[in-house]
Amino acid sequence: MTLAFGAPRRKKRISLAPMIDVVFLLLVFFMLASQFGRDRVVPLTMGGAGAAYQGPPRLVLVTADGLHLNGVPVAADALAARLIPLTQEMSDAIILQPDKTASLQQMMDAAVLLTDAGFTGLVIME
Repeated sequence: MTLAFGAPRRKKRISLAPMIDVVFLLLVFFMLASQFGRDRVVPLTMGGAGAAYQGPPRLVLVTADGLHLNGVPVAADALAARLIPLTQEMSDAIILQPDKTASLQQMMDAAVLLTDAGFTGLVIME
């Protein structure tokens, strides 16, 4: 008695395409979910109970046209030099106020300009 088996089957090769798709999806997910670097960070203190404000006014108004120190237009490169006589310490409060025409980038540029000059007491006012 002979057993008749069908023609021998060819071995199926495992397809790697679905595995490669999953690997790329994971790669894209982790690239989008992670932070590769931090942009410039400006430390700001939160409002709360503090000492009473003392000294001359130090209000920097940020507009789309430029910067104003205590209502007087001032060039960005001269702002730090104009603020030094108004402060006793580099940690004295300097109030940054954007107007409606100023963009967030202009506000951040002014904050970075002041922190690069060494001022640490920045206060943002609406």
